[in-house]
Amino acid sequence: MVKMQRNTVLVVLSFFAIYFIWGSTYLWNKIAVTELPAFMLAGIRFVTAGCLIFIISKALGFSLKITKKQFKNTIIAGFLFLTFGNGVVVWALKYVDSSFAALEVSAQPLVVLIMMRILHGKKIQPMSIIGVILGISGIFLLVGQKEIIAQDGAILGMVLIFICMLSWSYGSLFVGKADLPKNFFVNTGYQMLTSGLSLLIISTIFGEQWTSPTTWSTPVIWSMLLLIVFGSIVTFTAFNYLLRIVSPEKVATSTYVNPIIAMILGWYFLKEDISMQSALASVVLLTGVYFINTKKSLTIFSRFSGKRIPKKAAD
Repeated sequence: MVKMQRNTVLVVLSFFAIYFIWGSTYLWNKIAVTELPAFMLAGIRFVTAGCLIFIISKALGFSLKITKKQFKNTIIAGFLFLTFGNGVVVWALKYVDSSFAALEVSAQPLVVLIMMRILHGKKIQPMSIIGVILGISGIFLLVGQKEIIAQDGAILGMVLIFICMLSWSYGSLFVGKADLPKNFFVNTGYQMLTSGLSLLIISTIFGEQWTSPTTWSTPVIWSMLLLIVFGSIVTFTAFNYLLRIVSPEKVATSTYVNPIIAMILGWYFLKEDISMQSALASVVLLTGVYFINTKKSLTIFSRFSGKRIPKKAAD
């Protein structure tokens, strides 16, 4: 693709999308999953979003042609990110609050770092080691709350979300080396469509009872529309756009904002409690994520290679 030109307005709007809209998806999913089966919900969301992306791509003149290998890789990436990585999180929201889920998911950079060490033998630099210690401490504070553990299905929800983080993290490593469509919009469309279809198949296998949109409540209908248009199409497009325009670590700052947005919205709209221990856990956990992603002395890439880049070059 032709290199995109930087547009200040688009950059600001894109950051707004990955900060606030992505943080809002926990609320929308929580509202929808209280009435709809989890896998059906996620399947309809991604199939619809994928089809709309293809329609938009054709309107913009993008070619939808990809190789067999690229198609296979989009299926794998879609499964790791969306079928399992997102679909099971939606299922877990039946058992845990949206704010709790968002906080647990914010530990993903920690999981990626540890996974790179285990699978690739990458060296963990001192700043990241501090982040790992803080991150693990934050997780223990978060999941060690007796009032949360005592809730029905809470432990199952916690475990499922953690497994989803493993899937999403491995997907991040897979995508880094996989042969995928060069057009990120088309790539996203294939991932969403294939993962959405697989989620609907899983929904059928699990015997979920499908319902017609005509029977859905107004809050669920609005949540589904917001998830399809903004939570899927807008945010993923904004995410990929920013990765091509600004530095990766700036895009990664959404990790700090999403849980805060989810906590505030869950508290305001769903009356979810925010305990002092959860607040403390969020501070410790997000501080750990900051140390893992920080570029004070190392870039996100040199952190794993052991090479130091001058600060001017890293800015």
